[in-house]
Amino acid sequence: MGRLFGTDGVRGLANRDLTAELALDLAVAAAHVLGEVGSFAGHRPRAVVGRDSRISGQFLESAIVAGLASAGVDVITLGVVPTPTVAFLTDALGADLGVMLSASHNPMPDNGIKFFARGGHKLDDVIEDAIEARLREPWERPLGADIGHIQANGIAVELYETHLLRTLPNHLDGLRVVVDCANGAASAVAPAVLRAAGAEVIAIHAEPNGLNINENCGSTHLEDLIAAVLEHGADAGIAHDGDADRCLAVAADGSVIDGDHILAILAIGMHEAGTLAGGTVVATVMANLGFKLAMQQHGIAVVETGVGDRYVLEAMKAGAFALGGEQSGHVVMLEHATTGDGLLTALHLLARMTATGQSLAQLAAELVKLPQVLVNVRNVDKAALESSAEVAAAVAAAEAELGADGRVLLRSSGTEPVIRVMVEARSSEVAQRITDQLAQVVQSALPLP
Repeated sequence: MGRLFGTDGVRGLANRDLTAELALDLAVAAAHVLGEVGSFAGHRPRAVVGRDSRISGQFLESAIVAGLASAGVDVITLGVVPTPTVAFLTDALGADLGVMLSASHNPMPDNGIKFFARGGHKLDDVIEDAIEARLREPWERPLGADIGHIQANGIAVELYETHLLRTLPNHLDGLRVVVDCANGAASAVAPAVLRAAGAEVIAIHAEPNGLNINENCGSTHLEDLIAAVLEHGADAGIAHDGDADRCLAVAADGSVIDGDHILAILAIGMHEAGTLAGGTVVATVMANLGFKLAMQQHGIAVVETGVGDRYVLEAMKAGAFALGGEQSGHVVMLEHATTGDGLLTALHLLARMTATGQSLAQLAAELVKLPQVLVNVRNVDKAALESSAEVAAAVAAAEAELGADGRVLLRSSGTEPVIRVMVEARSSEVAQRITDQLAQVVQSALPLP
């Protein structure tokens, strides 16, 4: 059996892989482990629990809350909120533990459980492994008044909105913005906070019904957002995923502004303002080579990490850096948040537009991206990737052909049963050809056992 925790919590098909029983057991184990590492020392433990809009979140929330309360943890339920809201309120409310129920950008039938420690930080691998090891162990159950209390927090979103607006360096007056809420957790808060910041807002896919989250919308399906930006003559479009920890954008001309562009725009702005700690930005191995070249041109150093905003955050904390992110749109602004926050990112991206008087396309032009092709190779043995001599030889040959004008990256997905093959080159034709060749080698060399 593989590790239960992936790169971003525990995910699976709700009610088959991710059951109410598993959710309850994880909540109990998390309460025990975090209590032992000192989070609950000297006071009655408290947790906050939120979820995105998918229907399975209702029964999973009930299971999580039941598990925590049965372990003696007082629980504050937040309802449908973005993931960064849970992280923020875990810290702001002095909670010992935060839990978010979401499968992010995954389809509606999936769901997931993300844990946050005191201060709103994602758990490291050691703590996750300890939680997994403690599942279903015998334990002494609290009784009477020692059982956890449960209450709802009706002002959670307002607290979060106020926090976001306080981070803004300037207002968004004069901007017309389309925001795609993915029929997810941002559906109410994203339009509200953009309007409060001064923007004229057109909201699309902001009517969640429990079943339509991420369905042909949001950060993984930008077609409707592009069309709406062009139709309404908007200055920019903003796309979130189901739990709103991501932000992608669309310029007025309909061009896509991905996480590399956004990270570059924010890094350059912070560097000019003297707020980019260490003159450094943290990015993952998936960042386009053009991003690194653009940062070099502006005198900004780049620290690379593995894929996942938790690893970006770890590197930021280790180096005392202020900004990091991923091509997928996870951006961490450590001065204001402990995790990727799509709404925070959108606000600061749009604020850069109003501060400079430049369009989003003009700001994004600082980064000239190399053509990049990414292929997901399915039904292969992920565990054998590192030990395959055949795959290693194919990668070496590809790297020799590309030289300094490109790069190759193969990695196993932490959330899906696939191996990702990514190639960058000076031309899209070369990138596509080498990607196809490597994908064929992976498919043939790594059959499932």
